Amino acid sequence: MTALTTERGLAVELTDLTRVYGAVRALDGLTLHLEPGELVCLLGPSGCGKTTALRILAGLDHPTAGTVTVGGKDLTKVPASKRDMGMVFQAYSLFPHMTVVDNVAFGLKLRGKDGASRRKRAGDMLDLVGLGQHADRYAHQLSGGQQQRVALARALAIEPSVLLLDEPLSALDAKVRVQLRDEIRRVQIEVGTTTLFVTHDQEEALAVADRVGVMNAGRLEQLATPTELYSSPATQFVGEFVGLSNRIPAQVGGGTATVLGQAVPVLPGSAEGSGFALVRPEAVSVVADAAGQGTVTTVQFLGPLSRVTCSLADGTDVVAQLASSDAVRLAAGDVVRLEVAPAPVLVVA
Repeated sequence: MTALTTERGLAVELTDLTRVYGAVRALDGLTLHLEPGELVCLLGPSGCGKTTALRILAGLDHPTAGTVTVGGKDLTKVPASKRDMGMVFQAYSLFPHMTVVDNVAFGLKLRGKDGASRRKRAGDMLDLVGLGQHADRYAHQLSGGQQQRVALARALAIEPSVLLLDEPLSALDAKVRVQLRDEIRRVQIEVGTTTLFVTHDQEEALAVADRVGVMNAGRLEQLATPTELYSSPATQFVGEFVGLSNRIPAQVGGGTATVLGQAVPVLPGSAEGSGFALVRPEAVSVVADAAGQGTVTTVQFLGPLSRVTCSLADGTDVVAQLASSDAVRLAAGDVVRLEVAPAPVLVVA
């Protein structure tokens, strides 16, 4: 076993990847490292390059420049059929004339495995995704979520060195998407396969990933744990793309920012002088105060939480996320005092 392998999977290195299609630069020097057994999500808007990166790792596309290394081996010019990777797409892509167990065993058949070992391995994978009792059904007899579980079992059956997930939950309704999202994470941890997951769904990425890479215009803006990404965005794009942020006027000097009359620390990369602090709604508190600096414009009830929008004297809208038990005391037209938590903020020009 080499230094680049563990019982949990293989290391993956994408180094300085560039992909140009005519006048379009889909990837612009992307460098990304996945630890053995790690699940990394690439998150970003349509056209940011995340799917291009996954396709290049899979061997379905080729970089204009740069290298792809898995387990210490350069696979840049190796065809997709020789890369030993499992893929799950948005479309389930199951064979309608085959039973569930035959669908899962298909890749093993191509690899020359005998019938008994194919069926045992396929059965084990179906048990892993909770579909062992559906082995002899056909795709049309399953729900969308069940079909995607079969696609996941099929991808894992061949014991791939890397698992690639390309928007696998986009076609499912919200409740099933959450259930299958959690299932994918459970299975990935149990099997230990190094996994690259591509999605445009922020909640999905933050919920399942060990680390999340936010992409923009072919570049990786930030790669961090979900907690770090959310609480300490490295760039304005990350701060505004991931989650909700208020843009509150701020004055920066000496490593602190004055926001709503309070001094708070600033994150690295913050602008100097006048700017706007990116403040999460849950970091804003709202208290009824006739001498306050804001006026409530709307109160939205969201179950245990409520979203309260206030307007400052300069016309800036500030959104706060409060416990509904606190928000119930507020109503449109109330004059309120706004405060921000003393956590570091990113200030942008």
